[in-house]
Amino acid sequence: MEALRLSSEVRGDSVLVTARGDLDVVTSGQFDDCLARARQERDRVIIDLAAVDFMDSSSLAVIVGHWKKLAASGGMLALAGARYRHTRVLWITGLADQLPCYESVEQALGADLVPPAARLAGDRLAGPAGDSPATGAVPWSAGQQAGGAAG
Repeated sequence: MEALRLSSEVRGDSVLVTARGDLDVVTSGQFDDCLARARQERDRVIIDLAAVDFMDSSSLAVIVGHWKKLAASGGMLALAGARYRHTRVLWITGLADQLPCYESVEQALGADLVPPAARLAGDRLAGPAGDSPATGAVPWSAGQQAGGAAG
């Protein structure tokens, strides 16, 4: 088990939160505090999960809580670099299909994200022909889930 290391930095109109190590019941409070500070700085938060080695449902609850708060205030939350092998709870629960997910931080930062005002956990994006949540968001196919993004 690797200790959690969190960092955050303002990148343009976003706050990038980078997590390294394990996101679990022991570290979920620290993760929650970091995301709360990020939400105070900007209404667009990107969580870099590329260096996460393990994620459980307690950290998922933290992400969902901040996602709902941001969406309610007209903001957004996106995930970058999530590797199925280490963060499979995102796919098992369907959250990976609800949140904008990007292969890299650079893609997330460059994306033209649609404000998720009507898009809370469990809701589908309102709009004609099922508009996608964000331009450039990565659709996760069954092949990527089974094999995972190489990590």
